[in-house]
Amino acid sequence: MRLNFPHHPRKRFGQNFLRDPQVIHHIIDAIHPEKEDRIIEIGPGQGILTKSLLEVVDHLEVIEIDRDLAVQLNLNYAHTHQLTVHTNDVLQVDFNAFIAEPKNTRKLRVIGNLPYNISTPLIFHLLSFSPLLLDMHFMLQKEVADRLVAAPNQKQYGRLSIMAQYYCHIEPLFLVPPNAFYPSPKVQSTFVRLIPHQSIPHPALNHSLFQEVTRTAFNQRRKTLGNALKIYLNIEDFAALKITPTLRPETLSVADFVRISNYIHGHPKLSSLEST
Repeated sequence: MRLNFPHHPRKRFGQNFLRDPQVIHHIIDAIHPEKEDRIIEIGPGQGILTKSLLEVVDHLEVIEIDRDLAVQLNLNYAHTHQLTVHTNDVLQVDFNAFIAEPKNTRKLRVIGNLPYNISTPLIFHLLSFSPLLLDMHFMLQKEVADRLVAAPNQKQYGRLSIMAQYYCHIEPLFLVPPNAFYPSPKVQSTFVRLIPHQSIPHPALNHSLFQEVTRTAFNQRRKTLGNALKIYLNIEDFAALKITPTLRPETLSVADFVRISNYIHGHPKLSSLEST
């Protein structure tokens, strides 16, 4: 079996291959895979993490957009029947398909060394499948990881923080230096764990509306809430919500944004503004 087989990293796919065995060891310890786990690896690349996972699990599914890498992975594991390679753009993958069969009752565990150029849209994509997921473990640019766990009034706090924290408990696990990858990125990375809430702490009555309100607020984060959300709320509405309209979006908690969207959802004069 050829690991780290010759392959020129492709910028359009954001390829930075993890190559440090010690980091792989830390990842396996953090994930703690078990024999019957339903694991999906995103962006296996040259298969260094794939190999370690297959030493434990019965079967592994991977999603790889690079056809050359997918071919080589298939060749490497053709004799074992342990690996299924999906040659797809993960942003287009419907994760419902992985549990379509009645026998597949275990929740999915998703892991990956995520390309920095798609990490944020990919996290948003995966959050929409959170009821199917047991957990997610990702290698991310440190800046993205910091945004995931940021609290109100912190510089990194924004829409990603709110949406991720709405769906998941998030834990940064350890930092990874640039020299653990080839080619070495110009930034540090963080390995993080996201565990979907079994019960959403602050449930939105209309998820689409909640997402739209949050998006609208942070698309204009330099504006006050009164200006950013004027399509939805007037001064009387803010008074009813007991939220000061001169505050900025980054001062509000996840619960505050849920409260705003639930107010709009339940207010007759605003019902026509709701997202479907």
